This record gives sequence, C-alpha cells and structure tokens, in this order.
Amino acid sequence: MSDVVIEVKRAKTQDKILEFWERFSYVAIFIAIFITFVVVSKNLTWSGVMLVLRQSAVIGIIGFGMVLVILVGDIDLSVGSGMVLISGLSVMAYNATGGNTFVMLLAALGMGLVAGLFNGILVGLAKMPPFIVTLATMLIFRSMALYISDSKLYELDSSLPSFRTLHYGFGNSSFLTIPIAGLMFLLVAAAVVYLCTSTKYGKKIYALGSNPKAARLAGINTEWLKVSLFVICGLLVGFSAFVNAAMNRSVSPATTGQTFEMFAIAGIVLGGISMSGGKGHTAGIIFGTLSFTMVSRIIDAFELSTTMNNTVKGIILLMAIALQMIKRRSRE
Repeated sequence: MSDVVIEVKRAKTQDKILEFWERFSYVAIFIAIFITFVVVSKNLTWSGVMLVLRQSAVIGIIGFGMVLVILVGDIDLSVGSGMVLISGLSVMAYNATGGNTFVMLLAALGMGLVAGLFNGILVGLAKMPPFIVTLATMLIFRSMALYISDSKLYELDSSLPSFRTLHYGFGNSSFLTIPIAGLMFLLVAAAVVYLCTSTKYGKKIYALGSNPKAARLAGINTEWLKVSLFVICGLLVGFSAFVNAAMNRSVSPATTGQTFEMFAIAGIVLGGISMSGGKGHTAGIIFGTLSFTMVSRIIDAFELSTTMNNTVKGIILLMAIALQMIKRRSRE
C-alpha cells in the first residue's frame, strides 16, 4: 500500500513540475537569452538594457494586439503593412494640421479601428479564412501606402513648433531613465494582461480559443467576439504606428514594417502562447518580445553576416515551437 501512495505522490509531483514548466517556460527561455546577451555584450549597462526595451516597443505593442486574435485560433498577417500605412497617413495628418499631435494620434487610432473592423467583419461575420483575409489586406495596405506617397518617405515636418516635443520629447526621451516608448509598451501590456486574466471578456476569449462549440453553447456570441478582437488589434496597430512615427520621424512605405507580423508572432511563440488558441499567459509576450530583440543584438555582437540574421531567428522560432510540442506531449 505504501508503494502505491509513493507512486501517487510521485505522479502528483511530476504533474506539478510539468504544469509549472508549461506555464512559465518563457521565463526560463528569457533568462537563458538574457545571460547570453550579458556575456556577449561584455560591458552591459542599464542604458543598454533600456535600449532593448525601446527597440521592442513597436513590435511588442503589435504583438499584444495580435495575441488576442491568436488566442481564439485566428491570425492577422496585415499588422506590419497596416502599421506602415497608418504611420504614413498619421504623419500626413500631423503636417496638414500644423503639427497637432492629438489629431495625429486620433487619426492613427481611427484608421487602426477601421482596418481592424474590416478584417473582423470578413473573418467573424462573413466567416472567411483569417489567413487569406489578412494576407489580402496585407497586400492592400502596403500597396496603398506606396501609392499615396508615390513611393516616397512620409516625414514629420521638423519646422513645426511641436516637432521637438513629439520626436525628441515623446518618441526618444525617457522618464526616470525608462524610455517613453518602452513605458507605452509596458502600459499596453498591463492593460491586455488585465483584460485577459481579470475580466469576463477575457474568459470568453480563452473559452472560444479552447473549444468554439462549447463557447457557442454557453451563449457566447462568437462572431461578434471575433470582430471585437480584430478591432482591438487594429487599435493597437494604430497606436504602434503613432509610436513608430514619433520615434523615427520618417516612414518608408517600401521597407518600414516588413516582417513585423512575423516578429510579433515570434515574440508570441517565445512568450509561451499556443498558436492553436486558448492556451498561454499574455504576460509572456513581454518576455518573448524582449528575448527576440536581444537575439538580434546577440547576432550583431557575433558579427555574423546580416544575410544570416533571419536564419538564426528562424531556427530559434522553430526551437520554441518544438518546445511547445514537447510540453504538450509530456502533459499528455
């Protein structure tokens, strides 16, 4: 009888270890990458760490928008192209209004809302495949950004009185040594984590991602829930577009935002979120996004060819997905 008790206790202990690893493996991945980053950086300073946070801001904000869509088993490939189109048009709104930063922000959020609503209606109400819909809008948004600007840069007018406040004050300044852009990323993270973990709306998201049929039977309006998630994603893409324009002063319709959707997904996967939906803690995206940014810095430190940059990132992404599969099989 004692052998049976010991075996049961051992099984319970293994279950607890597996559950802990499943929930917080992204922290271990982050620590491993951070230690590597510290070693290769040699004389790492606080400002160097804050630079990583700043460089993660735009991708991180986009990632927190996309994760809401991924949690219900969908995807949004248009976020990078949408960001560059919205960035460009918001810059035009800023210049046209004589440097009104508030109008620029409202324009970015408004266009993000419209883009998200368009995707959401096609996916949630028309029930079109999200991969195809957002692939199409990705092409549309990039093409529109190029057409409107005639393939030229969108640039903030530096002669306007509010330019220094927007570009240097908001986009490139710090508060208590923490970059303002990084603070915006952390505030968005706190809002989305709270939404997903402490509200009924968040419970509906996980319910839909875990079991769509059961969610419908429970009375959840799954169609409009999906629409609302794409709208929130669009709003965060709009906000990221505003932050990006403020940080960089100019927007290239040809190159800005390229592969941002892939980088956002990479941060989500490294953050422990399941691509099949319904699993993962959204706080992990902070660690995942920072990890992915540090990987870029590590590659630079090793002075590898720039043509190999995405190869290394792709391998790390495959390893993260393999880790998710190992965790799932171990749990089973």
